[in-house]
Amino acid sequence: MRTATRLFLAMLLWAGLAAVANAQAASPPAISAAIADVLNSGERLPLPLERIRPALIAHYVRDQGPVYWVGTGRMTPFLQRLADAGDDGLNPADYPIDALIQLRDTIDPADSDSAALAELFFTAFYVNYATDLKIGRLTPQKVDPKNFRNRKTVDVLAIMTGFSAQPEPDDFLDAFESHNPHYQALKKMLSLYRARAESVDWDAIAMGADIKPGASDPRVPQIRERLMLTGDHPGGGEEFGDVYDSSTVLAVRSFQLRNGLEAKGLVGKQTILALNILPEDRARQIMLNMERWRWMPEDLGQHHYMVNLAAFELNEVQDEDIVDRMDVVIGAVATQTPEFSDELEYVEINPTWTVPYSIATGEMLPKLRRNPSAYAGDFEVFMNGKLTSWNGINWNAYGKGNFPFTFRQKPGPKNALGKVKFMLPNPYNIYLHDTPAKDKFLATTRAFSHGCIRLSRPMDLADHLVGDIAGWPQQKIDAAFASGKTTRVKLPEHIPVHLIYATAFEGDGGSIEFRPDIYGRDRKLDAALNGKPSS
Repeated sequence: MRTATRLFLAMLLWAGLAAVANAQAASPPAISAAIADVLNSGERLPLPLERIRPALIAHYVRDQGPVYWVGTGRMTPFLQRLADAGDDGLNPADYPIDALIQLRDTIDPADSDSAALAELFFTAFYVNYATDLKIGRLTPQKVDPKNFRNRKTVDVLAIMTGFSAQPEPDDFLDAFESHNPHYQALKKMLSLYRARAESVDWDAIAMGADIKPGASDPRVPQIRERLMLTGDHPGGGEEFGDVYDSSTVLAVRSFQLRNGLEAKGLVGKQTILALNILPEDRARQIMLNMERWRWMPEDLGQHHYMVNLAAFELNEVQDEDIVDRMDVVIGAVATQTPEFSDELEYVEINPTWTVPYSIATGEMLPKLRRNPSAYAGDFEVFMNGKLTSWNGINWNAYGKGNFPFTFRQKPGPKNALGKVKFMLPNPYNIYLHDTPAKDKFLATTRAFSHGCIRLSRPMDLADHLVGDIAGWPQQKIDAAFASGKTTRVKLPEHIPVHLIYATAFEGDGGSIEFRPDIYGRDRKLDAALNGKPSS
C-alpha cells in the first residue's frame, strides 16, 4: 500500500500541473476523452490503475461508461465509507483516505486531464474496497497452510458497471457484500462490540482463588456487573453483596457456555480471563471471523453439514435452520484438521482403516521393532500393494523413506473408525467417522484425533443418511451392521460439507458465542492482516 500511495501522490502532482496548464471548463464528454487518452497511452500507469487497466478500458472506453465521481458529489460519501471501514470489518488504515481527500480537494473538475485522473483513481480504490468487502483482503492458504480454500475472484468490470448504475456509492457496496447469514450476524455483533468498546469501562477482574457457588468473595459484585454488561445476568442481586448467589451462578454458566468453557458455574482462572477480554479485542476477533466468511462459498447449499472446528460441533442445516447438532472430536494441535469444503458422497458400514503413512512409520513401526506381532490380530499388512504375512519381516531394516508397507485394520470393535465412516473424498484424507474412544467426548476441549472428525452420535447420522436419504429400511440397515462386512452405501445426491474455524458466531436464539483460538489461526490471520510475520 505504501508503494501504491507514493505512486498515487506522484500522480497527484502530475494532475496538479495539468490543471494549471488548462483553463477551459471540461464537459463530461471532454473528461471521457481525457480518460481514454490516459488509458490508451503507452505509459505504465500507477499500480492502482495499472492492475485493473483492461477493465477500466472496457468500462470507460469500449462501453462508454459515464463519469461517476467528478462533479457529482459522490466522492465525499465514498470517503466517509472508507473512514468507517471498521463498521464493515475492514481497516481504514488500509486505504489512502488522506490522499483521496487531497485529490478531491485539489483537482479542478473543470480541467479534463486532472478530472480524468481523479475519476480513474476513485474508481480504482472503490473497486479495491468492494473487492476486499466481498472476498477478503488475503489469500487463505498464504495465511495458514491448513486452510485449503481457494482465493475467490471478482469481475472487476461487473463492479464498475454495477456501481455506475447506482445513485449512491453505498448502495452498490451494501448489495455487493456477502449476504451469508453467518457473515451478516457477525456484522451486527461487530457493531455492538465496537459501541461497547467506546462507551463502557472494562476494568480487569483480579485473579484469585476459585469461587464456588454460595461462597463469598470481594470480586463477586464486579463479576455480577460484568455479566450484566455481557447480557448473561438479568440484573439485580446487589443485595447479596459478596455472596456468589444462585442467579449469578446461572449467569456464569450462561457465559461459560457462550465462551466454550466448562459450564459448571465454578469461577476459575479461565472464566476470569474470558470475562477480562476487552470489547475492542472481541471486536477484533469478530473482524477476523468476518474475513474468513468472505473466503467461503456464497451458497453453502440448501441442505448441508457444517463442522465448526473451534466449537467442536457438527451442525446439519436445512434452509438456513440447524435441524441437528452433535459434538465432535477434531485433530490435535500437532495434527490439525484443515479447513475446506467438499461433498459427502457415501457411507461405509463396518469400515476398514488404512493407516496413514505418518502413523504407520511414526507410531506403529517403533512398536513392531519391539514386538513384530504387535498388530497381527487386528491388522493386515501389504508389501508393495500385495497382501503378505506378518511373519518373517525384519522391521529394524525399515524406516521413513524406506517403508514399502501399508497397514489396514479389519472391521471390528477395536477399529479406529468404529462402526461407520462418512466419506467426502478429498486430497487431505479427512472424513467423518465413529470411534471406540467415547470418553473423549466428555472433555470440553476435544482436540485429540490425527485430523479426521470423530462423531458423538454416528449411528444417528448413519440412520438418517442411509435410511431417510438413501431409502434403506431399518431392518436392512441393522442387518448390514450385524454382518460385520464392509458395506458401501452411495447417497442419491451429494451433500455439501464445510469444515470451518469460527471463533465468533451467532448461537441459539441470537446469542453471541466465542471460542478459544485453539489452533492459533486467529493469531496468524491477525498478523497477516497487519503485515506482520507469524510463527
